[in-house]
Amino acid sequence: MADEPVEVIRSTALSGIPHGFLGRRGGVSQGVIAGLNAGLGAGDDDEAVAENRRRAVAAVLPGADLATVYQVHSAEAVPVVASWPQDERPRADAMATDRPGVVLGIVTADCAPVLLADRRAGVVGAAHAGWRGAYGGVLEAVVEAMEALGAHREDIAAAIGPAIALESYEVDDGFRERFTASDGRFFVPGREGHWHFDLEGYAEARLDAMGVGVIDCLGLDTYTDEARFFSYRRATHRGEPDYGRQISLIGLPN
Repeated sequence: MADEPVEVIRSTALSGIPHGFLGRRGGVSQGVIAGLNAGLGAGDDDEAVAENRRRAVAAVLPGADLATVYQVHSAEAVPVVASWPQDERPRADAMATDRPGVVLGIVTADCAPVLLADRRAGVVGAAHAGWRGAYGGVLEAVVEAMEALGAHREDIAAAIGPAIALESYEVDDGFRERFTASDGRFFVPGREGHWHFDLEGYAEARLDAMGVGVIDCLGLDTYTDEARFFSYRRATHRGEPDYGRQISLIGLPN
């Protein structure tokens, strides 16, 4: 995969804004995490991860300052002025900025990466929305963080990138019981005692309920498309020792 160019998946909803959902193509990592692994916790060589991240930024917003957070499946969103030193990153799962030359980076491996922009206000955001973060309010938090910088939710365009799809996301009765009756539309019955959960649809509904102006669901399944994406659940089902993480980026040009 190191000989492949970096693949950048873009959303028409965010056209004109430097952004991209990246997969595993075009990186230098080897083994079960071969490709463009951007996760520091994947048991990868730090230099390989740094090179992969450099390639990712160069493919989306060359020369930008990459800002990432220590992701903990929370509902916390933070404003970004510049990147933090690696050991000083805040524990959060979403970011917003109005600073040109800064690119926000979210890493995922089945959770939904969500990129957002208010072109008129010159504000962008990024969120790591797994079920726990989405359920807890991380998408509401990132919109509010953008609004604190001058954005207006009706002017925000959001894109939901590669994530585990309904058909691939089996959960049990205990998981289903966490959600309200009205959330039942995001669950499809599976084998006895199990359901399939529509994470992308759930994230879309949370954004829509807030009044976000445009929402684009890319409909890309991380679990089934091994050639393009890393997947935590796929690696777990196979008993692999670790799993890679893809990165999604959005920023404002200088």
